[in-house]
Amino acid sequence: MKNLTKAFLAVLAFAVVFSTCSLAQSGADLFKGKCAMCHGPDGKGETPMGKNLKVRDLGSADVQSQSDADLTNIVTNGKGKMPKYDGKLTKDQIGDLVKYLRTLKH
Repeated sequence: MKNLTKAFLAVLAFAVVFSTCSLAQSGADLFKGKCAMCHGPDGKGETPMGKNLKVRDLGSADVQSQSDADLTNIVTNGKGKMPKYDGKLTKDQIGDLVKYLRTLKH
């Protein structure tokens, strides 16, 4: 019984570690799948679509100075030609995406 309990705790710890790792990746994965086609893999907007739409560099001081609530609102409701992701992404996914956007700061 003692060995079974230790094995269960080891499996549980393993699951927690890997679920945390996947959560840390989810913002980057979401960005790659939903945003990079316009904003580019580095967020600078230097893609044909980004240049055509004149998207802002997501790492710029202008974007990075916006609050998390402002960025969440933009992702949720869209802005200009950017589509809204309300109903397409969960609130947690949008939060992960905003956290990822902070990593693009220059």
